[in-house]
Amino acid sequence: MSSAALLVIQGVDQGTRFELTDKSLGIGRGIMNEIRILDTEVSRVHATIRFKDGGYVVSDRNSSNGTFVNSKAIRSHRLASGDQIQLGRSTILFTDVVSAEDSRFVADMVNLIGQPAADPKEVTGSDSSSVEGPDVVRQTVDAREPELAQTMANLQVLYRISEVAVSPSISLDQLLNRILDLTIEVIGADRGCVLTADGMTGELTPQVFRDQARDESQQMPVSRSIVDYVLKTGQGVCTSDARTDDRFKAGQSILQAGIREAICVPMRGRYELMGVVYLDTTTKADDAVIQNKPPQKFNEEKLRLLVAIGRQAALAIEDHRFQEAYVKAERLAAVGQTIATLSHHIKNILQGVRGGSYLVDMGLKDHSEDVIQKGWDIVEKNQEKIYHLVMDMLTFSTERQPALQLANLNDTVGEVGELMQARALECSVALEIDLNQTVPLTTFDPDGIHRAILNIVSNAIDAVEGQPDGEVSMTTGYDANNDEVFIEVTDNGPGIPQDQLERIFNLFESTKGARGTGIGLAVSQKIIREQGGEVVVESSPGNGCCFRLAWPHVVDQLNESTRSGNETISEDLDGFGE
Repeated sequence: MSSAALLVIQGVDQGTRFELTDKSLGIGRGIMNEIRILDTEVSRVHATIRFKDGGYVVSDRNSSNGTFVNSKAIRSHRLASGDQIQLGRSTILFTDVVSAEDSRFVADMVNLIGQPAADPKEVTGSDSSSVEGPDVVRQTVDAREPELAQTMANLQVLYRISEVAVSPSISLDQLLNRILDLTIEVIGADRGCVLTADGMTGELTPQVFRDQARDESQQMPVSRSIVDYVLKTGQGVCTSDARTDDRFKAGQSILQAGIREAICVPMRGRYELMGVVYLDTTTKADDAVIQNKPPQKFNEEKLRLLVAIGRQAALAIEDHRFQEAYVKAERLAAVGQTIATLSHHIKNILQGVRGGSYLVDMGLKDHSEDVIQKGWDIVEKNQEKIYHLVMDMLTFSTERQPALQLANLNDTVGEVGELMQARALECSVALEIDLNQTVPLTTFDPDGIHRAILNIVSNAIDAVEGQPDGEVSMTTGYDANNDEVFIEVTDNGPGIPQDQLERIFNLFESTKGARGTGIGLAVSQKIIREQGGEVVVESSPGNGCCFRLAWPHVVDQLNESTRSGNETISEDLDGFGE
């Protein structure tokens, strides 16, 4: 069965995602519903969605305000991927992802034949030409037929608008401002605004405004009757004389503002109106007194063009809302996964602390120092686990600049070795440290590298714990060919299966079961990448594992004055350079 889900893209629950199964699921405001929508206009028992005959069917359950699919009232409807379900003021997107089996079937049914063409002329021919859409428009726009030229010019405008509409990295206000700028330019308006409809209340809210005269002191009056007419009928309205047009009820405001022409079109999305685009031209006070009549700018052709632009703007707004909902859903899923995983690990640590505390309490009652010491050792061990968990979380969750300094890598690795010797003895593991004395001084973050090595050595000891001949080795070195320093941590444990090897650096992916947090390796990789390096793993089941942490050998050029005053370091560097 394919992977289907419901995503709330509009409403109080925006961003909430519900995974669908083959069971019948209730939708509504009541607490007993599997899919609970906290919209006050949704009935307690509103609808049902169930899997039937290879697809999903949504059915209304005599709700007060009805169930709509793609803006059409339904009693029962078979859903297709991309359908929108409207319940009250909430809109829910149905998605049905194609299964891997279906994808493989499609791939098997399509066969690309022949060899790739080295020369485009092999495809187009020597007498053929191939150009992109905007080039075609530019070539044709100079055609002699006025109507054809105007049509091609309109296509060019719509192409420019569509390029803006698909920009993924700008905010909604930036997107609408760009569309409005282009629209005012091509329509020939003096002012314009975009009013968007609130998804919950339906109220219109001015989203962006532009005045070619840059007159920020004067408000732009917009006729409520015209806007209501456009929203109600879904049709555009154009007037060549706003002062005498009966549809403009606020005559005094229109007169004071000097509005001469006005045009208003709906922004119709896939299934609903997203708002309106409103443009006007103004007449100067002197021209109004002497009754000059400037040439007309708005006409039926401009109205049709603006209707198309309004459609593009509406689709852009919808896509932006979809993206917001998806991002919110992913964020909520990530937060949920993080909380669940951390709660699990913290619970395990607290159980250890509770066990140690119980022994300490028992020893105090029996006046037994041996029992007290045993309990305290357990408490200390779990206290150390909490410390490392918190430090790994802080390291991974924040963007940090490494505290770079010129230092000896062997000193840092030696400190980790000394720190882990006690742990290795406790686990009956032989920990060997091989420090290559030819490793040059280099610029790195000693504290960060210390934590990266500590995580990997700790994992290696865990991997061989309980083996009669468990060994872990730490080796430093300098690769002159690539001009990089490295540390290799090798163990003779069971190794990592190939299917897990690709996921070990993913957050909360652990091969140690309840003993691991799934954070350590992700943190180590992040730290090494901050140094400009990489962590490479070589492993196969039954043959142990080798982690190589390598990064470029860099001498700090930013601290020249400090180094020049340190003759010892300068002499050491000169020695390594010979």
